[in-house]
Order: sequence, then structure tokens, then C-alpha cells
Amino acid sequence: MLHNLICKMPRHPMFGRYLSTVGFPPAQIVYNHWRHWYQPSHLWWTQPPHWQHPSSSFSTVRHLSNRPPRPPDPYNWSSWGRSEVLPHIQPRQGVHFSAFLMDRSDREPPPKRRKSADGRPGGERSQRSPECIPPNGSRSPKGSPEWLQSVTGGTVPPGKFPSSPERTAARPELKRQWEDLSQLCNAASAKEGKQKLPFDFSVMSYNILSQDLLCDNTYLYRHCNPPVLDWHHRFSNIIKELEQHSADIMCLQEVQEDHYQQQIKPSLESLGYHCEYKRRTGLKPDGCAVVFKRERFSLVSCHPVEYFRRGIPLLDRDNVGLIVLLRPVDPHSSLTNVCVANTHLLYNPRRGDIKLAQLAMLLAEITRVAQLADSSVCPVLLCGDFNSIPWSPLYRFIRDSRLDYDGITIGKVSGQEENPRGQRVLTVPIWPKSLGISQQCQYESQTTDSDSKDLEQTELDGFTEPSIEHGLKLTSAYSHYLKESGQSEITTCHSRTAITVDYIFYSAAQGDVMAQAECSVPPEKGLQLLGRLALVGKDELNEVNGLPNQNNSSDHLPLLTRFRLNP
Repeated sequence: MLHNLICKMPRHPMFGRYLSTVGFPPAQIVYNHWRHWYQPSHLWWTQPPHWQHPSSSFSTVRHLSNRPPRPPDPYNWSSWGRSEVLPHIQPRQGVHFSAFLMDRSDREPPPKRRKSADGRPGGERSQRSPECIPPNGSRSPKGSPEWLQSVTGGTVPPGKFPSSPERTAARPELKRQWEDLSQLCNAASAKEGKQKLPFDFSVMSYNILSQDLLCDNTYLYRHCNPPVLDWHHRFSNIIKELEQHSADIMCLQEVQEDHYQQQIKPSLESLGYHCEYKRRTGLKPDGCAVVFKRERFSLVSCHPVEYFRRGIPLLDRDNVGLIVLLRPVDPHSSLTNVCVANTHLLYNPRRGDIKLAQLAMLLAEITRVAQLADSSVCPVLLCGDFNSIPWSPLYRFIRDSRLDYDGITIGKVSGQEENPRGQRVLTVPIWPKSLGISQQCQYESQTTDSDSKDLEQTELDGFTEPSIEHGLKLTSAYSHYLKESGQSEITTCHSRTAITVDYIFYSAAQGDVMAQAECSVPPEKGLQLLGRLALVGKDELNEVNGLPNQNNSSDHLPLLTRFRLNP
């Protein structure tokens, strides 16, 4: 009966006060002691060992005063030791992966999105578990989350997490190997008899994890030591990582605006980078940045892309993209421009229709910016967090330049959920004609009255076919499988997922190691992949306690590639 009483014990403060008067420990302590037996079945990873408290007598719980001690903060591991409630907890021994897809089908739907200041729907709101909802509002007047309080009652500064009094044992660093593909590229170039010097450059795509989003979704980082989530620690690690890789072009996602203006941009400019930035529309404070070395490229033009369209219900989200047209610094002036696009598509796994519409808008702008005088396009790099897994319909649309979507449900477009709940079939057309983008992902051309009459029927037929296309021939720089083990590559992981959602797509030149025969372009208008920084699998991530960790300060891994642009 005692077991049943404890397991069904409510978490009401008055009930806990009553228990303390009759000799029981506080209800919060009892609940935390037993809750590992009643974890919700929808948690994606299995429960880490450090949550599994060994059996102990309640008589061993020591009270420092007659007043019940403050319950430990589940996200501040140092408070467990200071409250002397569970002194036997050992440092965590790594996370446990049980699957790769993002969310199980039995999860509750995400909460409704916030309304922006002008009353329209805001950007997608990050999902929170009930345990993580701050009481009486999420922010103090100074911007610090109220639930991030130290045990002594002091307010934790914005973006900071309480530090542990004892340093945790150092874990091994994540080992990533460089895959050199230059020999294959050199052999192909030799056959073509190239005489002029090529232009080699490196490209990175990296979701650096906005601190604001981290604080809004702490339930995703239960496996982390709180000190590694502190922004000062994370910023130092991220800048060191960017400086170490020293990519010529970097596409960054989830770049928080205040951190960008005050810290990230000045730091990168001091390293010789030119920076461009586009914040998300609505209330979310993060956005996308494209930075490049001034000694390697010069800026031709910059084109931010907002996916929100007032009056179009499908496009009511605040995600954005950023496109820059770059000219290589070439003393011979014989190289073509390079079009670099960066984006972070909608997360919601059940709204594949929105993801495809956002992607179509980005592809239409890329086609316009990258177009050459002969109606072809210059080499294109498409980077970002697409919130879609390899071989999903959205991925295949990018790589194959076409998607026949007849009968595909909106929950299956991104492949994020193993058992998707979005069961509505994609409509024909996916986006309305009023958007001004054709089913070929191009802007509708301005025509005369006579031309419009001739094209009216053709355009109408195109909008009634369950298929979409684009004219960019793009290839993924990564194979999505580990070379030795054959396991799936992982670009992001936290307490609920370990999958690939980040990509670098590029215009592959004929003869490129990753090029498909039907998706390659002439050598002078394409890129050749010289090498890439290898990704890792679940075993390697488990050894370093997942992401973020002491050395890797985002829940994503950076993608790093090297390309050759032939004259």
C-alpha cells in the first residue's frame, strides 16, 4: 500500500506540507525517487542511468532544518548534491539511443503558436513538455527565465545555466575524419585536359542552436551537464570551432540576433569575414547568416527571402532564407559567380505542405539570382537545416528536380516521424497560384495580354497536375551512410532524436564523384567535390554524451566540404 500511495501521490504543495508534518519526506522528493518507474511511453530515448535512483530508505534522507528542503531543480544537477537529497548520484554515463526519427506518433500535438504583435500567427512555437513550462510566466523583466534559479534563490543571468560546483570528468572528444576525394577529381580533370588553374574553396553549413530556443526547450537537453548549456561556454566553443575549420563560406542557422550583433559578427569580422544576416519574421529572435572570407570572395548581391505571406494561410510561418551572389577573387577574372543559399525550413513534421511551399519560394529566388545571360544558371550551393531526412519526398524533390506527390500525405513529406499523424493528402496544387510561383518553381513571367491568353490553358493544366519541378540540378555532398559500418550518418541529436536534417547541395559538374548522370552540369558551370569532414553515427555520439556536450556546443554537427570551381 505504501508503494501505491507514493506512486499515486499528487504534486500539490499543500499535500507535500501535510506529509512533512507526519514524518514523510517532501512529496517532490518522493515523486522524483519513484518517477523513473512511470516515465511516459513517448520519450524517444531510453532513460539514462543517472535518472535511475538506487533503492534507499527514506530514513536516510537528511533534513537541514525543520522546514522541508527545496525540491532539487531537475535541470541543475548541482542542486541535487547541495540539497543532500540524493548524494549517491554519479556522473552520467552517456545517453542511450533507441531510434533515429524525430517524434513518436503518440506524442501530443504542439501547443498553439504565439500571435505576433500585429495579431497574425507567429513563427512555429517550440514544443515544451509540461515539466518545462515555467510557473507564472517564462521570463523575468530582465529576460532571464524564472525557472533558472539557483538553489540560493539568486537569479541566473539570461542565457546562463547554473554551474556545477564540481567539474565533471572529461569525456573523449568526438573524432571526425577528413575524407579526401581530390584524387578522383584530379583524374577526371586530367582526362578533360584542363590547363587553367582551378579555384578551390571550402563551405560549411552549421546550425549553432539559438540560446533562446535552448532555454525554451530544455526538456530536449536533460542528458546534458548544465554548465555546457551556458551561452558563454557555448559561444567560446562555437567561435573556436569556426576558427579551426576556417571555411571560406559559412552558412549558419539559428543565429540569435543579439548574439550575432554583439559577439558573433564582430568575432568573425576580426577573422577576415564579411557577414550577411536575415532574422526570422515574427517574434523569434534567431535567423540565418552567410559569411565569407573577404580575401576569397566579393559580394555581388544579397537577397533575403521571407516565407511569410499575408493573406495566404499556407504561408503563415516565420522561417526565412538568405541568398548571396559571390564573385571569386580571381586575378585572371575567368571564373563565374557562385550563388550561395542558406535556409532553415519549418520544423513541424506534420506540415510537409508548408515545407514544400517554402522550398519552392527559395528555389524560385535562387533561379532568378543565379540566372546567366544564356538562360542557364551559375554554380549553386544550397545549404541549411531542411528538417527532412534523407530519401524523404522533400529530399528527393531537391535531388531529383521533380516530385510526383499524388497520394502523399503531408506527414510523410519530411520523413521525420516513424508513424506520421499528418494524414491529409497533399492538395493539387500545393500552393495557390496567387503566390506567383509556377509548378516549375519559377516566378510567373510578366506577359502581354495576347501572350497571357495563349499561356492561360497551359498554366492551368500545370496547376492541376500532382507534380512539381525545378530547373536546378543539385547533388548532396554527403552519402548519408557511414563508409565502414553502413550506419546512418547523424547531423543532429538531443534527448529525442538522432537523425540527418542538415545538407549541403551543390551543382555537380560532369565527372564529379557524387554526380548523377541526369543531374550534372557542364564543368565550367558546376562544382567538383574535393573532400568533406566525415559525419558520425550513434555509437560515436553515445561516447561523448550526445549533443551538446563539453566540446560540441550545438545539438547539430557542422558540415564541412571543399569544392573546385573550374574556369
